Amino acid sequence: MLSRVSIILVLDWGKDMRRREFITLLGGAATALPLTALAQQQMPLVGFLNSASPNTYRFNADSFREGLAQAGFIEGRNVRIEERWANGDYQTLPTLAAQLVAKGVVVIAATGDVASARAAQAASKTVPVVFTIGADPVRFGLVTSLNRPGGHVTGVSLLTSLIGAKRVDLLRQVAPKISRIALIMNPSNPSAGAEQADAQDSARKLGLETVILNASSAREIDTAFEKLLRAKADAFFIATDPILLDRREQIVSYAKRHALPAVYFVRQFRLANMSAKSSRVQTPQICRLCSQQSSSLLSTSRPRKRWASPSQSPSSRLLMR
Repeated sequence: MLSRVSIILVLDWGKDMRRREFITLLGGAATALPLTALAQQQMPLVGFLNSASPNTYRFNADSFREGLAQAGFIEGRNVRIEERWANGDYQTLPTLAAQLVAKGVVVIAATGDVASARAAQAASKTVPVVFTIGADPVRFGLVTSLNRPGGHVTGVSLLTSLIGAKRVDLLRQVAPKISRIALIMNPSNPSAGAEQADAQDSARKLGLETVILNASSAREIDTAFEKLLRAKADAFFIATDPILLDRREQIVSYAKRHALPAVYFVRQFRLANMSAKSSRVQTPQICRLCSQQSSSLLSTSRPRKRWASPSQSPSSRLLMR
């Protein structure tokens, strides 16, 4: 009975009741608990895990909150959100995911890439995981199939890493005189190998040389661009990776300064430089889809052990100037 009454009063706090009336009604059993603790007991806790930095990737978390709000879940009112950011260090993701599980989250939104999704998947066999990635979730063992994920993991895939060949072809179309392209890859990303092979195969078919440049930090990106100039690459390709997206202003600034054609994987790069080429699928849109799937767990009193709803993949892949 205490639980039901406290839910109603916490949600209505500040409207019809003052502190003294609140404590009097709940009785002696409630007076020993801080009001904040009472509120937190009644609100489900959602975990948010991301590989990048909140300083430049905050739009990701903001879009996730917007999606929850559209489903009727407002942070601080009827849901709590606990964030964990790896700040570009993939090795910290397992620890961060374990922290969220220890906090008692009812679901983990693993946003950004395969690494965060895998860390959340391994952190618990029972806590549901909703991912956003750019790779094939079946290939990386996150789900059994796209139509029926099974297990405790589902989510949204952009499949951008699977269209590396098409992006190389696009780069050739907008810059037909290029002969050598640099592929900027983050080797720490589990999907980097497949995307690199796909892009290289396409480049060979088009008669283009490729230069592989690895980077996973601001300093390494600077070094990669120095090598790009020395290798006399006349265009570059950015791999699907949240850490590289996190450094989009640095990357786009370099392309503009040296007048180099470049192809990216999401619109955020294009917003940093209106002349760049990128996919129409937007990361905020993906995060809102992720929050919609997460909210389905908050709408039921029983935990979901196996996912029946399919993993989602945005259909829009038009290119923008």
